[in-house]
Amino acid sequence: MPMFQPSKRDGVVSGFDGSGDGQVLDLDTAVKDGVLGGVGGGGGVVGAGVGEKLDLKKMIEELDLPEIPSVFICPISLEPMQDPVTLCTGQTYERSNILKWFNLGHYTCPTTMQELWDDSVTPNRTLYHLIYTWFSQKYSLMKKRSEDVQGRVTELLETLKKVKGQARIQALKELKQVVAAHATARKTVVDEGGVAVISSLLGPFTSHAVGSEAIGILVNLELDSESKTNLMQPTKISLMVDMLNEGSVETKINCTRLMDKLMEEKEFRSESISSHRLLVGVMRLVKDKRHSNGILPGLSFLRSICLLKQVRSLIVSIGAVSQLVELLPSLEPDCLELALFILDTLSSLPEGKVALKDCANTIPNMVRLLMRVSESCTQYALSILWSVCKLAPEECSSVAVEAGLAAKLLLVIQSGCNPVLKQRSAELLKLCSLNYTDTIFISKCKLTRTIQ
Repeated sequence: MPMFQPSKRDGVVSGFDGSGDGQVLDLDTAVKDGVLGGVGGGGGVVGAGVGEKLDLKKMIEELDLPEIPSVFICPISLEPMQDPVTLCTGQTYERSNILKWFNLGHYTCPTTMQELWDDSVTPNRTLYHLIYTWFSQKYSLMKKRSEDVQGRVTELLETLKKVKGQARIQALKELKQVVAAHATARKTVVDEGGVAVISSLLGPFTSHAVGSEAIGILVNLELDSESKTNLMQPTKISLMVDMLNEGSVETKINCTRLMDKLMEEKEFRSESISSHRLLVGVMRLVKDKRHSNGILPGLSFLRSICLLKQVRSLIVSIGAVSQLVELLPSLEPDCLELALFILDTLSSLPEGKVALKDCANTIPNMVRLLMRVSESCTQYALSILWSVCKLAPEECSSVAVEAGLAAKLLLVIQSGCNPVLKQRSAELLKLCSLNYTDTIFISKCKLTRTIQ
């Protein structure tokens, strides 16, 4: 059999596209035909020092590009090659990957499955040069953009220290856009003391135009303990509450997200959010069907508030229980679980139990959710039903059974779910059966339908 050797001429890459068609590319052709994605040839790096050699592995990891020329990808790992070598078949692979292939006892070409008449591997220096040049150009552009972003953020922070009125609003708007788009910008704002600068703009006399932009920036930053403590000042919280009630949907969402962040701080005091106006604003956001993107952040914030025992009674007092119960049928699964957690938490209060009992749709909605969405949702719904039925056994148990609770409880008991849920279901089933004769209760269970 005649020996086939891959081309070793300088500036030539033979058959490295994985198609087995013997395609030959030199550097100029690769650039012209777009193999390098429009990046010019040459091994130099724009912005790099003379003779500076960048590490290819580091560039690949830091760039993490979604689209890479297919000729740079190893057919085995589907990752960019860092040390390409060519087999006698003309196919090119990452050295470590093809050596692993050989070590597993394979003596074929992974792409073509041809038997190898020569198991030596030849470094594909030209392809390496193409890969290195492409990634170094991309890396250089990324670094340059990063430096440009850092410079612009610094300029904007300096501007905010000096200007007022419309100029301040424009500077904040631009900074918000840059911070939302670039991780480098977010880091620069934090590193250069920008959090303190932006926080200082929030106060009792801050306009909503300034406040909404400032909060839109802060909510995207990593805030340290000192920054959170500063933002917990009553005047700043008061401004956020005002904007939660009167701002745009985007501003309302940002206010809830920022206050939710502040609640993670150990020094956070429940008095900061023990506000009737704040809770009403959150419920308005959650109930706004025109802007459903506010439901999840609103419920997440309300869940955090519910963890504070001192505020739970206030949540019940604003009518949140009945409002959340009525929302349940329209909620997505992630929102539904949050809403049920909140209702279950509020059912630990006497007034919460009464509010749940007095809402006509509590029992039908809870029964409907059993074994429907997730085990967590079933657990919360079951706990709520238990609280209500224990409060008024005669009244609520009969309503629950008529809504199909008995059959649902039998499904839970027969399922492979948590043993605690099964035990609670058995207890609730027994509680519901007390108001019926055995014959009537069995008919209410709809056992035939349940088995089917």
